[in-house]
Amino acid sequence: MRCFITGGAGFIGSHLTEYLLADGHEVTGLDDFSTGREQNLAEISGHPRFRLVTGSILDAKLVDELADGTDVVFHLAAAVGAFVIRDKTLESLRTNIHGTENVVAAASRHGARLLAASTSEIYGKNTTVGLREDDDRVIGSPLRSRWTYAEAKAIDESLIDAYVRERGLRAVIVRLFNTVGPRQTGRYGMVIPRFARQALTGEPVTVFGTGEQIRCFCHVADVVPALVALARSDAASGRAVNLGSSEQVTINELARRVIAATSSRSQVERSSYLDAYGSGYEDMQRRVPDCTLARELTGFTATRSLDQIIDAVVADQQSALPTAAAA
Repeated sequence: MRCFITGGAGFIGSHLTEYLLADGHEVTGLDDFSTGREQNLAEISGHPRFRLVTGSILDAKLVDELADGTDVVFHLAAAVGAFVIRDKTLESLRTNIHGTENVVAAASRHGARLLAASTSEIYGKNTTVGLREDDDRVIGSPLRSRWTYAEAKAIDESLIDAYVRERGLRAVIVRLFNTVGPRQTGRYGMVIPRFARQALTGEPVTVFGTGEQIRCFCHVADVVPALVALARSDAASGRAVNLGSSEQVTINELARRVIAATSSRSQVERSSYLDAYGSGYEDMQRRVPDCTLARELTGFTATRSLDQIIDAVVADQQSALPTAAAA
């Protein structure tokens, strides 16, 4: 296949690029390096079937040029992370809505298949154990920046659905539940790499809120093959599909396990949502996916445990530390 990946130098995008190249495909990546990093692609630099283009999905002309002649578009580029959404709300909305519209229109115009990355944030405050793709959204006020990411992604999903129904676009939406692993950074609020770095450097491991929030984490190496399988699946076209793990953990327990994995003397320190994010922040107490549909469509299962994920992230964070700090 000839593949076009938006966000190709990002955390998931770089792993997907490596996977596709190893499978014999051609890949063009697009990244504006707002959160992506060139070092994520260091192992495939100079690969004859890979091209990396610096640019933005807000550049409709460039997106259209890169989509021309492509078999599959993997749309991963987005403004992500709680701190990014809080601090750059307007820019994030433009990227996540107008940028996606450019990508969807280009894929449709050139007859390419589209896989679009959405998010578990779609479900908002719905705490059902085993969230299914047709479950209701429970979202807070649109005047709170906390929910702007979920609202933008919901608009994206509706846009894609309209292109599927009205223009015959072959597209699948993937709702990712806390995908983690090597190359993910804690700079934008991602919790496991942030905990790992704090523990490795002996800083307090900072838990926001009560710490009794329940989450599920899935290794990027389990997610990437499923992305490719879903992109190629005719049965998945026109659907939204959950991808994640059902192994539940409280954030308090997660902090303890990261501290144990690093043999750190760090202590857990609590911070209120007000101190961490400012006024008006809301969180959800539980988010657990039902991935039956992904399993039926592709055979997907999350094979790597949370302990394996923590070990992988700790090793990655340790390798990124200065030698003196890592000693």
